[in-house]
Amino acid sequence: MKDLNDNLESPFKLLVSFNKLLKHYEALAESDDEFIVAKARRVLKTADAFPILRDGFSDVSILKEREKEIGIILQDSFSPVLTKNEIKTASVPIHNLIFNSSERFKNIIKEAGDDFQLKIKNMPEDDKYIIACTIVLAFCYGFDINFKRPFYYEIPNAKGIMQYYKILYNADFTEIIPTKNAPKITQNDVDELLDNFDNIELWKEKFPKDSYTFKGFVISNVFNVTDDQSISNIKTALIGEEKRQNEGFMNDFHKIFQSLLGLKNIKVGFSIYNEEEDRFERVYGAEMNSFLLNDLESNSCSGTLCSMSYRTLLKDKKFYSVSDVDKYYELSKGKAPQYKTLKEQHIKSAIFAPIANEKELLGILEIVSEEPKVLNSINANKLNDVMSFIVTAVERSKNEEENLIEAIIQTECTSIHPSVHWRFKKEAKNFIKEQLKGNEPNFNKIAFENIYPLFGQIDIKGSSEARNSATRKDLSIQLTAIKSIVTNALQIENLPIYEQFLYQISTYLEGLESNFQVDSEQQISAFIKHDIDPVLNHLRVIGALKDKVQNYFNSIDNKVEGLYLHRKNYDDTIALINKEMAALLDKKQVDAQEMYPHYFERFKTDGVEHNMYIGESITKEDSFNPIYLYNLRLWQLQVMVEMENAFYLMQKSFPVSLDVASMILVFNQPLSISFRMDEKQFDVDGTYNARYEIVKKRVDKAYIKGTTERVTQKGKISIVYSQKQDEIEYLRYIKFLQSKKYLDDDMEIVELQDLQAVTGLKAIRVSVLYHKENNDKDFYTYDDLMKEIKV
Repeated sequence: MKDLNDNLESPFKLLVSFNKLLKHYEALAESDDEFIVAKARRVLKTADAFPILRDGFSDVSILKEREKEIGIILQDSFSPVLTKNEIKTASVPIHNLIFNSSERFKNIIKEAGDDFQLKIKNMPEDDKYIIACTIVLAFCYGFDINFKRPFYYEIPNAKGIMQYYKILYNADFTEIIPTKNAPKITQNDVDELLDNFDNIELWKEKFPKDSYTFKGFVISNVFNVTDDQSISNIKTALIGEEKRQNEGFMNDFHKIFQSLLGLKNIKVGFSIYNEEEDRFERVYGAEMNSFLLNDLESNSCSGTLCSMSYRTLLKDKKFYSVSDVDKYYELSKGKAPQYKTLKEQHIKSAIFAPIANEKELLGILEIVSEEPKVLNSINANKLNDVMSFIVTAVERSKNEEENLIEAIIQTECTSIHPSVHWRFKKEAKNFIKEQLKGNEPNFNKIAFENIYPLFGQIDIKGSSEARNSATRKDLSIQLTAIKSIVTNALQIENLPIYEQFLYQISTYLEGLESNFQVDSEQQISAFIKHDIDPVLNHLRVIGALKDKVQNYFNSIDNKVEGLYLHRKNYDDTIALINKEMAALLDKKQVDAQEMYPHYFERFKTDGVEHNMYIGESITKEDSFNPIYLYNLRLWQLQVMVEMENAFYLMQKSFPVSLDVASMILVFNQPLSISFRMDEKQFDVDGTYNARYEIVKKRVDKAYIKGTTERVTQKGKISIVYSQKQDEIEYLRYIKFLQSKKYLDDDMEIVELQDLQAVTGLKAIRVSVLYHKENNDKDFYTYDDLMKEIKV
């Protein structure tokens, strides 16, 4: 390069000049300080001998010819006292040429090697032109376009480890002068440029090549920011899923940590912690490795770490370092699994850092080296600055994996109801279209407006009491069996502890009969597990009690860790009821959909409840008429009656005798629903509509006003509503079903006590008439049916 402007496309014509600096010395020459005056005059005398130093030049050879004079002029800016400490250069902007520098900068470049070429790292060629234009706008026209970006050098040190240097420019000694070819820039021009950053041709039109003269030089103060930049690079590397899948990701990651720790030959690995199984698992991805697992896909934590390292990493969540693997391998006699695994991989030192948030351990960051002592407990502390970014990335990856798993489950195991499938399909198509156009796609909200809800449930009455009763019976049988064994043991071994256990067992048995509490089951189970089981295991070796103890253990269910007889009968009964009621409802729904398409969903709890939504926006067609709503309401009432009949016909086959009560909730006003992506179900929209959800959750526990009687009763169907027109409508349906001998003649209308935030509810209650058999033409009341069943 002979001229600074060779092969340089820029609005600037560059001239190195010390004119503005020399003007500063002219002012200093008038100082009262004799020393300052003498020095200023010396600088000015040197410059006066070579006017080109003030006028400016672009011939690179002059920098060499006048090197001595330039050194004198810049002596104050490059203090000899600080030259081995400061990292400083003199240059021209948007150019890699440096014509003066401190000794420390020269040494840094020397260590980088003969083939190293200094270049500003993050300045694309097009950006150089635009940066120059923004400088012109500020200097010549007063438009301060904030395009300041931090610029860096990447320079390897003597060990080959990349170091990062931030550049700060001082432009106090520069002049920018428009040439006759420079177009006048107006506010309109600036406004246009603000919206066209990427239009390089527009910038070149407003600021033609060489239309301004840059006269002067810039001083660059350079700072080693390797630690900060390494942290930033780690953060950047962890941001995108795609980056983590790239082939070169781990190689780049190794280099980043090499810079952070100042060590050349180190490698980085990861292992994921599976809390449920207390295992370490391999991270899947391009070139991902785990030095704790070596060739294994996963391994138990106890099989991977010794007890001390296990406690440090998993319990205390602190760094665990091994400065000399061979030394500790010998000390542990090869029994500590982590030393054995590391030694097999020729690793000599290592740092293991727990990737943990406040709630849980997510995994382990593994940094290893084939050199001893280079990784240790001291430099492990440098990881404190980056662990938060790694934790965030692992949390995100964990969430992404869980979401992917959920997506697969939803795809393979869950289907969208056919009535609304068309809407999801439409949005999925829009999503794909936007993706193919290169846009950022969003799955738009799935919502349906102006639709009518229907809700019904057949609920098991007294389910909590039934389960408590089953629990009491199981615990009583189990404690009685234990009491018998301990009594025999006391006769064989007269130990006071047996007497204490017998007293505790008797206390629990009395409590089960008289005062069964919510936590009684947990207390007794804990007592048996921690106090009794060890004793029984001891008694197994006593010949006289061996068979009796073994028979006791044979009666215990391993899954629930207790006697599971009456509770199993209860659980089986609930499962059978839910299965049969849900199957009947699903079968009836097929016919209902043929009458008019609508949304339907059901849930199994202690019984079966269902939601239905009907309206124009769901069917997609201009066909909805209120008659379809009325028809669906009548259908629902009929099906509830049939479910009641079906339940009592099969009640005799249930292990436990339970009753059910049925309820329908009527909501007269249309509402809006939307699909909640997080819960994969539809919910109502809006504050007013939320009242419907509140009533659904609370109404079956409501009392009749002025009484302690629940609105839902066995043998009756309760229809809850708030509007007079709903009452008139359902009285018609009830009268019709009474004529068909589905319902009894004991219909009553009751007012309900106010619920929280809900007032004015009423209910129609009417008894169901039951068939003794499926083809039976006789009809029974609930009491009649119970008499028949007991016979």
